[in-house]
Amino acid sequence: MLWVEPDIRDQVVEFVAFVSDKTNYSVKQLLCLIDINSGKFYSWIDRKGLQNNHNAHIPKENWLLCSEREAIVKYAKSHSGEGYRRLTYMMLDDNIVAVSPSSTYRILKAAGLLNHWNKVKTNSKGHGFDQPAKPHVHWHTDIKYVNFKGSFLFLISVIDGYSRYIVHHELRQNMQEFDVEITVQRALEKYPGVKPRLITDNGSQYISKDFAEYLKYVGLQHIRTSIAYPQSNGKVERYHRTIHEECLQKSSLVNLEDARKQIAAYIVTYNTKRLHSSLFYLTPEDFLMNRINEKLSDRKIKYDLAKKHRLEVNHAN
Repeated sequence: MLWVEPDIRDQVVEFVAFVSDKTNYSVKQLLCLIDINSGKFYSWIDRKGLQNNHNAHIPKENWLLCSEREAIVKYAKSHSGEGYRRLTYMMLDDNIVAVSPSSTYRILKAAGLLNHWNKVKTNSKGHGFDQPAKPHVHWHTDIKYVNFKGSFLFLISVIDGYSRYIVHHELRQNMQEFDVEITVQRALEKYPGVKPRLITDNGSQYISKDFAEYLKYVGLQHIRTSIAYPQSNGKVERYHRTIHEECLQKSSLVNLEDARKQIAAYIVTYNTKRLHSSLFYLTPEDFLMNRINEKLSDRKIKYDLAKKHRLEVNHAN
């Protein structure tokens, strides 16, 4: 049987999951295209982040340097709560260390710093929803309740389906049709000329006659998710869960102005700094501005330089 390096094995698993999520191809179809046995592939999922258990000698030049191990542990301690994959690419982009996700996994596990939720999950979503291939083809919108002094505020968000970029948001005191229309209108004003399909759930604000007339006026096609298949609007729902966990749960909202400032500041970070697991661990802004190849090429250069440096140091020793 052909021996495959752990890093390559893990990259194949991540690539298949990514392409399956982005297209209508099932995992089985993709495995046929790349000629990998399904039994072998699922065993790779079970072994993700682990070394091969062969008796062959692992060349010394592939070993991480002590300084790299120390840098990984130090960085992880200063960024608690982040998963090992996101940490890997954060360290790469911050010029801390250039290693693979599986190497980060092993170092953090040995140091007792691996978060218990960092486990490989299989994708159980359906494949009936066509994913956009460029920005401003699909916009998703939804409303999140925000606890505020014994009552609620309403976070209305519009997210681009391709880049996961938060196009616009409003923190409103009401969630009537007018509030939703204001949010969509201000999003459109930021990007003159775009005509995305607007994807929503079946909330009363989105199925009202007034909202339908507004969409007809601005020339947008309205797609409502199936009651039996709400995952079609899962991108904005997942974002709302993220902002709840990473922002709203971690701070107190003093007043309405403070709440709006805190949420706006987090959204800037989400769009421009936070690495997204569904976007090759790039930012939504990278995808929106088409910086994907540039960023990935820059990372490859860093990996190659780090590997060359390890070879030099290990050979010298």
